[in-house]
Amino acid sequence: MLETALIDWSRAQFALTACYHWVFVPLTLGLAIVMAVMETLYVIKKDEFWKSTAKFWMKIFGINFAVGIATGLILEFEFGTNFSNYSWFVGDIFGAPLAIEGIIAFFIEATFVAVMFFGWDKVGKKFHLASTWLTGIGAAISAIWILVANSWMQHPVGMEFNPDTVRNEMVDFWAVALNPVAVSKFFHSWFSGWMTGSVFVIGVSCWYLLKKRQTRFALASIRVAAIVGIVGTFAVMFSGDSSGVHAAKYQPMKLAAAEGLEDGGPRSPFSIVPGIEVPGMLSILATHDIDGYVPGINDLLYGYVDSEGVEHLSAEAKIYKGKTALKAFRAYRKLKDTNPVAAAKVKEVLEENVEYFGYGYIDDPEELVPNVPLIYWSFRVMVGFGSFLLLLMMVILFFEYKGKIKDMKWLQWLAILAIPMVYLAGQAGWIVAEAGRQPWAIEGLLPVKAAVSSLSVGAVKTTFFLFVAIFTVFLAIEVRIMLKAIAKGPEIVDNE
Repeated sequence: MLETALIDWSRAQFALTACYHWVFVPLTLGLAIVMAVMETLYVIKKDEFWKSTAKFWMKIFGINFAVGIATGLILEFEFGTNFSNYSWFVGDIFGAPLAIEGIIAFFIEATFVAVMFFGWDKVGKKFHLASTWLTGIGAAISAIWILVANSWMQHPVGMEFNPDTVRNEMVDFWAVALNPVAVSKFFHSWFSGWMTGSVFVIGVSCWYLLKKRQTRFALASIRVAAIVGIVGTFAVMFSGDSSGVHAAKYQPMKLAAAEGLEDGGPRSPFSIVPGIEVPGMLSILATHDIDGYVPGINDLLYGYVDSEGVEHLSAEAKIYKGKTALKAFRAYRKLKDTNPVAAAKVKEVLEENVEYFGYGYIDDPEELVPNVPLIYWSFRVMVGFGSFLLLLMMVILFFEYKGKIKDMKWLQWLAILAIPMVYLAGQAGWIVAEAGRQPWAIEGLLPVKAAVSSLSVGAVKTTFFLFVAIFTVFLAIEVRIMLKAIAKGPEIVDNE
């Protein structure tokens, strides 16, 4: 087994890249909708003001989009460099959605981005509007296939293990593509991008109000962004509900960690913060039934019988079956060419226990428990900030509609401070999703320690700090260019 330091540094490098990448992605998804709505208003109302407004936010979108591509490419390459065992073991499945994303979605984005930025005076209004919407749709399609790949790691389906090739091979593409976890995760992530883009636009617009600049532009941007953001936030809540149900069904340890639930059962309480609970609420959220059984950490470690009388194995029993599967697999590899009869017998043993194959790499049941404080508090940051931002956008929209927001400096400052909040909420959500799955690279199938490449710790450390420097420079450049664009402002004659 590879040393712990290599595993930790490989995880840290991937987490670093993913966190930086997610700084750019949600703003791309959100601004795509905001600017498309603004251009739609331009085409409908035939008012040049809306064209100028849309063009300004397109400029911000373009800056963010360009930098986000670079971090995304590095993230995909890390599967081959740092997690080569993972890539070999499930590359046939995991690679398919990423290939589709690269061929189709990126093609759509690249084609229509060019028309959107450079086609204002070269194509008709409706064609240009279509290109703007298709740019946003392309970004969404790109997100779909990336999240299909990620969701397969959360809930692996549509594959069979081939002991001859030592690979999991896809047997049902549509089971992978329509994975229920992927559907809810896509909508949750996409609409969280609406939130991010909307909060960003509102915050920047409030800065203009504070500076008493471009008032009409700022108020119009606030109204559009607040409506998009409120719709997006309610959609995030709805998709989050289905994500919770899926976690309870397919990743109960993640849900238990997110709630700090040690001992579960029917009518399980929902923890708001330590010491404050809502009786029965977790059962309602996880199973849509107040009497639904939600297992806790101890139940999952030591085994339990649910409310329907189904017995669930303890962690030790799963580990035993996993090691039995691994032993049978190794025996099969040795015997398949020399003793087909004996090989067939051990292959039967492998097939009986292959469901627990990944548990064969686990040495201690405690390894199956993720970092509970990290997951617990990350979940509350996500939900707490998300709820606050929904309330804030509703208040801002109300006062904008009443015509009072121009004079409410405290609310303008709060909107500016909300920008880092929405980013923290998004990052916290991904911490719950990914750190909550630990120790698994693929839930129940392959632990991280069996997925990493055989690299030197020094090599991974070196590239980690190199990426820290590169990504920080990327982010600094993006922020600087954005600030200059915002300081310059939109090219609009403001008569108000």
